[in-house]
Amino acid sequence: MEQAEHAPSNLNIANVLTMLRIVGVPVYGWLLLHLGGEEVSWRVWAFVAFTLLMITDRIDGDLARSRNLVTDFGKLADPIADKALTGMAFIGLGIIFDHWLFWTVAIVILVREWGITIMRFFIKKYGVMPASQGGRIKTTLQATALGLYTLPLEIWDTTASDVVLWVTHVLMAGAFAITLVTGVQYVFDARRIRAEYLATHPS
Repeated sequence: MEQAEHAPSNLNIANVLTMLRIVGVPVYGWLLLHLGGEEVSWRVWAFVAFTLLMITDRIDGDLARSRNLVTDFGKLADPIADKALTGMAFIGLGIIFDHWLFWTVAIVILVREWGITIMRFFIKKYGVMPASQGGRIKTTLQATALGLYTLPLEIWDTTASDVVLWVTHVLMAGAFAITLVTGVQYVFDARRIRAEYLATHPS
């Protein structure tokens, strides 16, 4: 009873930021795809929106941990907000670029992301599967690449934009590779956690 009385409320600043990120997903999508994604100013505003929403991801996690605001709702909503935002970015950019390679990368990454998220929910009854360092690097690379792709670099015909676009391709390639490697690692971790639980809790 005492633990329940001291449990943080779902209505706290960390969860509010998470919900703000969810609400901001369609706003980002509208800015990105407005006028077919060909208008420079709208793409720049989409970049600003994406950057601000990704910053809330870092802030809400830090607030939840530092102020003891971790809730079951937050544990559920936070990964959904992250996957919704990156999913909107991959799909929206896929529509704009309309290239088979980008769609291939997007589909593989999204299947991995949602698959691992769903697996986390199923495995939590056996134990906690924490985010790995590779997973954190993957998230950073993905967010940086998606943010840069959101900028209309392909419209600006300058040498600098070509260099930035090339760097963005490299970042996404790195994110793709780490996404696959960490995905496999998470599956092995989940199997190990389940096996250890069953070994110590025989039915």
